Amino acid sequence: MQTALAILAAYLLGSVPFAMISSKLFGLADPRTYGSGNPGATNVLRSGNKKAALFTLLGDALKGWVAVFAAQQYGLSDNMVGLVALAVFLGHLYPVFLKFKGGKGVATAAGVLIALDPALGLAVLGTWLLVAFVSRYSSLAAVLAAALAPVYAALLHGAEHPSIVVGIIAMALIGKHWQNIQRLLAGQESKIGSKKKA
Repeated sequence: MQTALAILAAYLLGSVPFAMISSKLFGLADPRTYGSGNPGATNVLRSGNKKAALFTLLGDALKGWVAVFAAQQYGLSDNMVGLVALAVFLGHLYPVFLKFKGGKGVATAAGVLIALDPALGLAVLGTWLLVAFVSRYSSLAAVLAAALAPVYAALLHGAEHPSIVVGIIAMALIGKHWQNIQRLLAGQESKIGSKKKA
């Protein structure tokens, strides 16, 4: 029962749509109606409102961190913490509050990884920042950071449970970015900071 409640609570927390909340707070259009149609920080940034995008980014990252940190503080086993990490991440990808059509999980994954292991989280975040700064493509940064996350985890933890959880999150992230990958290859992907289309 304890396990089921912890997983359910993490999933519901992950389902909280900060892109929608920030858009309402800042008087913006529904982020699902412009740009990529994705309820996430990068798409909210296309509205031109940097504060709303930052609010979304921090909210999505914080819910991932809070879920894992709370599980750790509650004294749950490593395997249980791993399930909580997956539940909050999947809650963001498939939120019950948005008919299971959520964001791509980059910020939430970052929060989860920082809570699991700050060194791992910072390594992945540093990779994202470097690629995003050089290329100006959020999606490319996300895909490369996700691909390298299991490598960093293996170097830090070997074949222990964090590496398995990180591997699952990385595969889900890359899968969520499949259309972005296709647009990147076709030279049609939008860069960071590009405004929403009229």
